[in-house]
Amino acid sequence: MQRRTLLQTAAGLALAIPAIHRAKADTPGVTATEIKIGQSQSYSGPVSQYGNIGRTQTAFFKMINEQGGIGGRKINFMSLDDGYQPPKAVEQTRRLVEQEGVAFMFNSLGTATNSAVHRYLNQKKVPQLFVATGADKWSNPTEFPWTMGWQPSYRIEAQIYTKYILDLKPDAKIGIIYQNDDFGKDYVAGARDVLGAKFDSAVKVVSYEATDATIDSQLVTLQGAGIDTLIGGLAPKFAAMAIRKTFDMGWKPLFLMSNVSLSVGAVINPAGPEKAVGVISADFRKDAVDPTWKDDAGMNGWRAFMKQHMPDADISDNNYSYGYATSLTLMHVLKQCGNDLSRENVMRQAANMKDVENPILLPGIRINTSPTNFRPITQMQLQKWNGKSWELFGKVIGATPV
Repeated sequence: MQRRTLLQTAAGLALAIPAIHRAKADTPGVTATEIKIGQSQSYSGPVSQYGNIGRTQTAFFKMINEQGGIGGRKINFMSLDDGYQPPKAVEQTRRLVEQEGVAFMFNSLGTATNSAVHRYLNQKKVPQLFVATGADKWSNPTEFPWTMGWQPSYRIEAQIYTKYILDLKPDAKIGIIYQNDDFGKDYVAGARDVLGAKFDSAVKVVSYEATDATIDSQLVTLQGAGIDTLIGGLAPKFAAMAIRKTFDMGWKPLFLMSNVSLSVGAVINPAGPEKAVGVISADFRKDAVDPTWKDDAGMNGWRAFMKQHMPDADISDNNYSYGYATSLTLMHVLKQCGNDLSRENVMRQAANMKDVENPILLPGIRINTSPTNFRPITQMQLQKWNGKSWELFGKVIGATPV
C-alpha cells in the first residue's frame, strides 16, 4: 500500500496544494479567494481547557494564510464559543451554516454538543468533519454519511483497557465511573464488548453529570464495594478530582484513565503529579513532555510552530498538539480535493485516506479511512504516569470487532 506522509513541519504547506482557479457557483463557503470553515468550540464553561484546541487551529490557519493560503485561497476559520452547552452549539452551528455559509464544520468539540447538531448537519449535507470527540457513534456512514470522527473511539479505548486488565488481573473487581452521556457510556460498552456475559458479575458502574460539583460520593461507593481496578470515563476536571480523591482516601486501585484526560497541564498538574503515579492511560500521540521525543523531527516541527505562533502557551497541555495534528489532517484532505472543494468532494476525500502518517502520532499508527470506515485512527498504546511523564509500554493495540 502506498504510504502518504503529512509534512514533518507545517512550513511551506500552502505551496504543496495545487492552485485553484475558480469555484463552482454552487460550492457553499468557497470563492476565488476564500474558503470558509466553521467550528463550535468550548472556550468557556466546564471544559474550557479544550479551547486551546481551537486556539491552536486558529494560529495554524493564520500561518497557512501568511504562506499564501490553500491554492491561493485564504482560510476564513470561524470558531465560535458554545460553552459546552448543546443549545448554544445548535445556535452557533446554525449561524455558521445558514448565515455565514461555511463550506463545512471542522473539529467541533464535545459529544453532547455534536450530538445536538448531528442530524441537522446531515440533513443539510454539510460535512461534520473530524469531530473532537471519541464517541463511537461518529462512525456510521450508512445513516450519517456527512459525519466523521478523528481520534480512536472511547469504546475502542475501553476495549484496550479491559483486555489489559484481564491479562494482568483475571479476577479483578472492576469499577467504571463515567460521565452520563454518550462519551461516558462508550466506556461501559467497550468493557462489555470484551467481558461479554461476565460483565454484570465482574463490574460495578457509577455515573456523574457534567454539571456535578464533585464525584467524591461515587468514588467512596466504589471503594466501599471492594473495587480494586478502576476505569475512568472522565472529562479533565473530574479526572483531576478522581486522582486527588483516590490518593487522599488511601485507595490504590489499578487506575485506567480516559485518554481525553491525560494532559499534564490540564489534569496531572492540577491533581498533583505525585498523586497520579501509577495511573495508566493510552494514547495515539507523542507526549510533548516525554523525553523520548526530545529529538523527534515531527515533534520538533510542532515545537517550532508553537514557538513562533503561540509562544506563551504551556506545551505540556496536549490539547495544543491535538489541534496541530487535526489541522494537518485537514490540510491533507484539502490537498486531495484538488480543484473541487464542493462539500461532496471534501467528504469523499476525507473517506479516502490511505496509510497516512502524521508527525504527532506514535510510530506505527496510521490514518486510514474508506467509504465504509469512518474511524481514521483505531490504534493506541498503553502508558503509565511515573511522576514526571507518561511512560509508554507494550505494543500498539487495535480495536476488537463488535
